[in-house]
Parts: sequence; structure tokens; C-alpha cells
Amino acid sequence: MYAPNDKVQSSMSLPFKLLSTDFDGTLFAEFENPPVPRKLQELIGSLQTQGVKWVINTGRELSSLMESMGRAHLTIKPDYLVLVEREIYTHDNLQYVGLPEWNDACTRDHEEVFTRVRQDVTYLNDWVSQRFSKATIYSDPYSPFCLIAEKTADAEAIHEFLDGYCERVPGLVVVRNDVYARFSHVNYNKGTALTELARRLDISSEHILAAGDHLNDLPMLKTEHARWLVTNANAVPQVKEQVRQQNGYISEQHCGHGVADGIEFVLNGG
Repeated sequence: MYAPNDKVQSSMSLPFKLLSTDFDGTLFAEFENPPVPRKLQELIGSLQTQGVKWVINTGRELSSLMESMGRAHLTIKPDYLVLVEREIYTHDNLQYVGLPEWNDACTRDHEEVFTRVRQDVTYLNDWVSQRFSKATIYSDPYSPFCLIAEKTADAEAIHEFLDGYCERVPGLVVVRNDVYARFSHVNYNKGTALTELARRLDISSEHILAAGDHLNDLPMLKTEHARWLVTNANAVPQVKEQVRQQNGYISEQHCGHGVADGIEFVLNGG
């Protein structure tokens, strides 16, 4: 039986060398105290001492993530970050520094595809506002069109419309998490960023564990990116179904407790 305090010389004897976790709803639960279970923190900390690298793979941008990590009083720090489902950062002394080659290409490719979107923003705004008057539409540095729907049912209907729009714009996709949505380039998501990080670390997908709970985690929760797939009891049905179809682990516990459960399942030979 694996215990968090078990020590080995390196990650060579462990089933995975890279751990990729979503943040909100997977690792972090605002309503719990502590927001990240101590058991999970101890478990990840122990894995890191054994050579496993940990990446938080999130839709958040840097300042938002750092604020929540600070409020959670984490005893551990991720070795890497994937931010806004696309940009890769590495922990360097007291800060996180972007990987220029990947991040610069990411910015260029998004700017190219967003040129077309900017021409259609008025059309997109009108379509949404005429049907969902309580939705919030805005732009930010990561997408010329972003959305916060009033409720999940509205988000699903708008998502369907935006998917249809994307079919007319090569390279464009919708990224959605609950009632939040924005556009992205098809080549950049949690899965492709994870695989790029693994390439740089010379770690094959056979030695990667990925854990997530929502729609924007679906690209990461594929065996082409991670041999071991974990989700928790609070995951949306689409995530549970995709993990189930690929023989991943679905915990009966919620949020970080479920992630700890899934990691232990894998470490114990599951």
C-alpha cells in the first residue's frame, strides 16, 4: 500500500513522472477548508521529492491563479504552469517564467485566427444579446470574444451556435468551462500544451497522469497525452464518459479528495 511518506531514489519506479492537474474543481475548492486537501498536498509533495514533476493546467491567467494559490496557503508549488489552456510557464526561483518559443508561437497563431473573429464580433454580440439578454460579453487579451452566460442551459445553446461559427473559420475552436466561454486556436489546448511540456522533459505519455473535471479538460484527458486519466465525483458527465471510455479512474470523492484517491489508485497498481 502506497503511503505519502514512502521514499524512493527517483521517479523511475513510479508509474508516472509528470502529474498534470486542473485547478478549479479538480485541485481547488473555494468552499472547503483548506481549499486543497492536506492529504493531496502531502501526496504531491512526496511525489515531487521522488522526482515527479507537477504542472497545474488551468484556464486561469497568472495573477488570478497566484492569488488563489496564495489564499489556499499551499505547502507545495507546481514545477510548471499551463495558463489560459495554452501558455507554458516554468518555476524559476520565486517566479514563473514563460517558455518563449512555445508562448511566442502561441501568440502569433492566435493573432492570425483572431483577425477574422474581430471582423465578426458585432455579429456574434448581436446574436447572443438578442436571445440571451442576461449574458455578459467582453474581450480580453486572450480572446476578442468572451462570454459569461446566465446559466448552464444558456451556455450550452450559445456553445452550439459558436461551434457552428467556428466551422467557417479555419483553426478556430470554442473553449468552455461551465457558463464561461472564449475562442482559441485549435492547435493550443491543455492537451497539446501538456504534450509540449512532456517533450521538453523527455517524458512519454506512458508516464503522465492527468486529472480534470470540466469541458476545457477534455483535450487533456486523452490517452494520447496521458496514460493515466483521473476525474472526480463532481466532474461533468462528458468528462466522466470520456475518462470511462479510456479506462481511466473515476473517484467517488469530490474535488481534491477525488484527485488524491485517483493518484493513490494508480500508485497502488490500479
